[in-house]
Amino acid sequence: MLGAEDFLHFAALFDIHLDWGEFRLKGDFSMRLKEEVRVGGHSFEVSNLEKVLYPAVGFTKADVIDYYLRMAPLILPHLDGRPITLKRYPDGVEGDCFYEKRCPSHRPSWVQTVDVPGRRGKRLVQYCLVDTVEALVWVANLAAIELHPSLSRTDRLAIPTALVFDLDPGEGAGLGECARVALWVREALDHLGLASFVKTSGAKGLQVYVPLNGGMTYERTKSFARLVALALERVHPQAVVSRMATNLRKGKVFIDWSQNDQHKTTVGVYSLRARTRPTVSTPLHWPEVERALKRNEMGRLVFEADQVLRRCRQEGDLFEPVLRLRQDLPRLAGEG
Repeated sequence: MLGAEDFLHFAALFDIHLDWGEFRLKGDFSMRLKEEVRVGGHSFEVSNLEKVLYPAVGFTKADVIDYYLRMAPLILPHLDGRPITLKRYPDGVEGDCFYEKRCPSHRPSWVQTVDVPGRRGKRLVQYCLVDTVEALVWVANLAAIELHPSLSRTDRLAIPTALVFDLDPGEGAGLGECARVALWVREALDHLGLASFVKTSGAKGLQVYVPLNGGMTYERTKSFARLVALALERVHPQAVVSRMATNLRKGKVFIDWSQNDQHKTTVGVYSLRARTRPTVSTPLHWPEVERALKRNEMGRLVFEADQVLRRCRQEGDLFEPVLRLRQDLPRLAGEG
């Protein structure tokens, strides 16, 4: 696990030559529409640093780049070798946005890509690989506020390294209801002998990850996740729904098992989210979830960029075991 000392001194390792603090102190963004930077041995241009992407709090593109740059040691291992979908907000979080699966043609030569077959054998899609600090800064400069990596790596596209339960509250439900359902999911997984890890989505819900790092296919993980969701729906029918129809979700939490699919992506750990404030998809300790629910203090599970930076300096990467812990899924009744 990356410790606090490593976190504080990572700049030298990545050959980063930026002084964002100097830019801020000068307050001369209006005079700095473009900047030449050198990151990881590559020089390239960043632009519109003064552009406000989160109007409610004045969080600029420079702040977005700065956040991802500082988080690089923790976030890059979770992006390494994974096709990534960029969710771009060129006019900020209050403007229009779009998902970009195909890596932009104007990318620098050092931004690596991977060809991924589309659904039903359709033509290949060339995804970006954001596995270097310079690539991370480059996509941040595109106003790619949200990063959505695949659950699998390029060398084994059909084999996810983890299983995910995406907990999405319906109308009338919120983070508290998601916390309660997350604890039920953990209890079910504990009963099956599986370790699980929880993070906020950075938006409305929570996500529970089951590390695999073996040979489980998406067919197995999706089937397994669906059966767990169905079982919890049967036990807690007033609180849980396993079907996607929005009219069934009122006051309940949808356990989205369908994210376990080669052609879908889930927001990455430590990714910013395009909310009113710069919230982050943040790993949690399970006892934090328990305490927040018991005390009805769900605000304690919401973290913004500056809070995540401080938290990671103190605790390192709480999601690191998801990268290495190897587990096999047990066979459930009802699986083919």
